[in-house]
Amino acid sequence: MYLLKKEGTCLYENNYFNYLAFISAVEEINNSSELLPNFTLGFHLYDSYLHPFFVFGDVMSIFTGMDIWVPNYRCKTSGTLAAIIEGLQSEETSQMSNMFRMYQYPQISFISQNLLMSDTVKFPFFYRTVPSEMHLCAGIVRLLKHFGWTWVGIIASEDESSLRAIQILREGIEQNGGCIAFIKLFINNKLNVITMVKIYKIIMDSYMLPIKVIILYTNAENIFHIPVFLMIPGKVWITKTELNMPLKVKGKPNIKNNTLSFAIVQKKISSFTKFIQEVNFTLLPSDDFTKQWWTGLCDNQCPKDIIRSCNSDVKLSAILPCNTNYIKKSNSVYNAVYALAHALHDMLMSGFGNNITWSREMWKLSDYLPWKLHHYLKNVHFKNNLDEEIFFTENRDLNTGYNIINLVHLPNGVLHREIVGSYNPYASQGQDFIINEKAIVWESSFTQTPPQSKCSESCLPGFRKSARERQPICCYDCIPCPQGEISNQSDMDNCVKCQDDHWPNHKRDTCIPKPTIFLSYEEALGMALTISSIFFFLINTIILGIFIIHRDTPIVRANNRDISYILLISLMICFQCSLMFIGRPEPVTCILRHTTFGMTFSISLSSILAKTITVVMAFHATKPGSKLRKWMGSRISYTIILSCSIFQFILCLIWLFTAPPFPYLNMQSETGSILIECNEGSMIAFYCVLGFLGFLAGISFIIAFLSRNLPDSFNEAKYITFSMLVFCSVWITFIPTYLSTRGKYMVAVEIFAIQASSLGLLGCIFMPKCCIILLRPDMNSRQYVTKNN
Repeated sequence: MYLLKKEGTCLYENNYFNYLAFISAVEEINNSSELLPNFTLGFHLYDSYLHPFFVFGDVMSIFTGMDIWVPNYRCKTSGTLAAIIEGLQSEETSQMSNMFRMYQYPQISFISQNLLMSDTVKFPFFYRTVPSEMHLCAGIVRLLKHFGWTWVGIIASEDESSLRAIQILREGIEQNGGCIAFIKLFINNKLNVITMVKIYKIIMDSYMLPIKVIILYTNAENIFHIPVFLMIPGKVWITKTELNMPLKVKGKPNIKNNTLSFAIVQKKISSFTKFIQEVNFTLLPSDDFTKQWWTGLCDNQCPKDIIRSCNSDVKLSAILPCNTNYIKKSNSVYNAVYALAHALHDMLMSGFGNNITWSREMWKLSDYLPWKLHHYLKNVHFKNNLDEEIFFTENRDLNTGYNIINLVHLPNGVLHREIVGSYNPYASQGQDFIINEKAIVWESSFTQTPPQSKCSESCLPGFRKSARERQPICCYDCIPCPQGEISNQSDMDNCVKCQDDHWPNHKRDTCIPKPTIFLSYEEALGMALTISSIFFFLINTIILGIFIIHRDTPIVRANNRDISYILLISLMICFQCSLMFIGRPEPVTCILRHTTFGMTFSISLSSILAKTITVVMAFHATKPGSKLRKWMGSRISYTIILSCSIFQFILCLIWLFTAPPFPYLNMQSETGSILIECNEGSMIAFYCVLGFLGFLAGISFIIAFLSRNLPDSFNEAKYITFSMLVFCSVWITFIPTYLSTRGKYMVAVEIFAIQASSLGLLGCIFMPKCCIILLRPDMNSRQYVTKNN
C-alpha cells in the first residue's frame, strides 16, 4: 500500500495531519484481531512537492520498486502492492489514473473531487472517500436559490473539471431564473500579480452593477492571495473549499465577514487524537520543522484532546499546531485506509472461508491479482470508528455531504469558523439542504441582511417579468398583469388568468369573486323606474275610474265604452309588467316578463285597432244605403281583439315550448362583474312577438292616418294617429338602443320603452276625453258629439 501526498509550505500542517492519520489507521488495523488477522499492512510514503514531474517519478518508483525507472519491470523487495491511496490535486489525480489503470491497481483518493472522474467507464479503478463536485455544484445552486441571488460572478481555475463545473453552475442558475454576470478564469498555480489585478478590476467594475455574490471555484492551493479580495466591502464570496487562513491575525483585521465556504463533513476521530497524544514521534521520520511541530503540542493553548504531556524543561516552539480543523479533515484518510482493509478482508474471506487464521502461510505474492480487489471495493460496506455507514456510491464516491461554513473575523483578530448549514444529497427530502440564517454574521456595510444580488428588483405580486432586449434573462422590467390576470407570487414569468366567475383585486395579486349586477329596487335607477311605473298605474286607474263614473255620458259611449275599458285595463297591466323587469332574474320572472309584455301590448294594440275600425265603420255606416250598417256593433270589435290576442298567445306558447327565456350569468359583457340577465332563449321567437306588435301598430296607424280628416266632433282618429305615431317612434328608437347597451341599462331601456309607449297611448287617446269630462262638461252632450263640422 502506497501513499502519495501533496506538499507545500502553507499546507504542510494539513499534510502532516493526513500522514499521521494514515499511520494511525494502519496501526489500528494491524493491531486488530478481527480485521485482517495474521496479516500486516505496510506502506511507502511519496511526496509530490506539487509538481507533475515528481508525481510521475513517484508512480514509476511504485511500480518498479526501484529509484531507477525501468518500465514493465518489478523489483519485489517488499510486500505485495495492494492499492494506491493518494492525496493529489484533481488534475494530477486524473493524469496518474491513466498509469494506474494500465496495471489495474485500485486508486483511492482522499482529496480529489474532480467531477469528471465520476465516469466509471473512463476511470474504472478510481475510488475516493470524498464526494464528487457534482454535488458541490448542486449545493451552491441551492444556496443561491435560498437567498434569491440571481446575479452572480464566477472566478475559477482554468482546468477541465472547473470548466465542466461552470457549465453545471450556469445550467442550475439559469434554471432558477438567475444568470452569470461575468466569468474570469486563471491558470492553476499561476495566480500572479497581473491576473490578480485583472480580477480586482472586474470586481471593482461590478460596482456599476448590483453584483454582490461571487463564486470562487478553485482549490485552496490557488487562493493564497484571496484575503486581498476579502477586504473589498459589499461582496459575498462563495468558495468550494475552506480558505486556509491563520486562526489569528495580528492587529485589527480588515477582512470582511462575507465568506460562505463549502467543506466536506468531517468529524474528529477519538482514536486519532489519542494517537497524537501518545505516539513516540521520535520513531517517525522527522526534520527540524516536525520536531518544532511536536513541541508545539505541549502548549496549553492547544485543545485538551490533542495536547501532549511534556517535561518542564522542554522549550515551547513558536509553531502552534492546534488547528483541530485539520484533524477533522483527516477523517477522509482514515476512511480510505479502512475501506481498503475491509475490501482485502472480504476478498480473503471469500477465498478461504471464515477461517483465515492460517491463510498467511497459504498466501503467496503471486496469488494476488489487483483487478480482483475491485469487486470487493465497489461493494464494501462497514461502520467506521464514528459509527457511520461507509460505502461507495454507484459513481464510487463516498456517501457524505457538505457543511456550509461562515468565516467570522472577530475584532481581536481571531478567525472563527461557524457551521451555518449543510447540504447532503443523500439525505431525505427537506433535510438535504439546511441553512440557519440567524447564525450567519454578515458584513456591517450591508444595508440589507441577507444581502440581495439581483440585476433587477423583484417583481411584486401583481406584476410579471418582462425580459429586456439583448440582456440576460435575470435582467427584466416589471409590468402590471393585464386585465383579468393576477400574479400571487414574486418574480412570476407569466400572470395567471382568473376563472370566469372571478376577477383580480385592485393590486392584482389575488382573484376575488365577481360582484353580481342586475337592476335592483334598491338602486336609484331601479327605484325611479318603480316609482314611475306605480305613478302611471295610478293615473291609469284614475282615468279608468273617471270613465266608469261617467260611463253613461255621450263622450264615453260614443267612443265604444267597453273597448275603452279593455284598453285601459291592458295599459294598467303594461305599467305593472315593467316591474317584473326589476330585481334579480329568476326562472319564473324571465318567462313571465316577456310573455306578459307581449300579451298585454297585443291586447292594447288590438283594442286600438278595433276602435279605429269602429270609427271608420261608424262614419261610413251613416251614409244612405251603406252595407256596413249590418256590421255595426261590438261583435266585430271583440272579434278583432280576440283573434289578435289568440294569435299572439300562440306565438308565446311556441316560444315557451321551444326555447323559453332563462336566467343567464353573463361574464363577458361587464368587465369585472357578472351580469345576471334574462336570456331570450330564441331570438327568432322574441322578434316575432315584437314584430306582431309592430304589425298591429302599423295597421292601426295607417287606418287612423287615413281617417284623420273625418269630422272632429264625431271621431277620435286624429288622436289615435298621434298615439300610434308616439308608439312607433318609441319602439323604432328602442331597437338600436337596446342592442347597443349592456347590463342593467339594457333592461332599463326596455322598461322605459314599455312605460313611454303605454303613456303615449294613455295620454293621446284618453287625456282629451278626461279634459272634456272634467273641465268642459258643456261639450259632453249629444248635440256636440253628433255635430258635423
